[in-house]
Amino acid sequence: MNQRQFVAEGKSSDGGGRPGKNGDGPKRHEAIYQSISDAIIEHRLKPGARLREDALAEVFGVSRTGIRKILQRLALEQLVTLTPRRGASVTRPTADEAKDVFDARLMVECGLMPEIARRITAEDLAALRDMATRERQALRSGEQSTAIRLSADFHTRLASISGNATLADFVERLCSRSSLILAVYGNAGHLGCESHDHDDLIGYLEAGNGERAEAFMGRHLKAIEASLSIHVEEDEAPDLFEIFSG
Repeated sequence: MNQRQFVAEGKSSDGGGRPGKNGDGPKRHEAIYQSISDAIIEHRLKPGARLREDALAEVFGVSRTGIRKILQRLALEQLVTLTPRRGASVTRPTADEAKDVFDARLMVECGLMPEIARRITAEDLAALRDMATRERQALRSGEQSTAIRLSADFHTRLASISGNATLADFVERLCSRSSLILAVYGNAGHLGCESHDHDDLIGYLEAGNGERAEAFMGRHLKAIEASLSIHVEEDEAPDLFEIFSG
């Protein structure tokens, strides 16, 4: 569901043009969480942008308590920063944080490749190839945020094949942070690596060559990190109604 569809479907039927406060439940919260997450990854909400609870509650037609829980969840994923007296704002990744995230990914994801090569199935290979194809299509269509999310999903799915749920969960969190870093400091139309990289990696895993897959993953992640152009932007107070309505 895209942003406009979500807001349109969430509006009340009283003709007021604002979402009605009658859907403050888990499904509603999940949709709002996804909407805010998408806006951050799509760079419509920029790093440093303030996220006022009262404004978001009015935009989405839910309670401030509900919004607070959603912001806390986004903070756990480090997409949002919660500061005493200032409230919530979109996380601004620094150069050091970007390096830390990619260093962690190198250590964990590369180390998982031999076990993944031993455990991978035909069903896994088909799913990964489909994800790689959709990622390339999104890039060709100019859908940068979709491509970033699909790339993160690809790496998360890979990690899950290892059978280590703890490390797979850690990789998922690292990929979420990487998605923000790529959305903010990456280059439009490119994810910092060759479009066929994921297909090449799948080939090594299909052949059971965990050592080659491990080395390739290292080059792949280093290329993405090297492509980043990190710069500082001024904080802003975004028009939340404009971003989440229309």
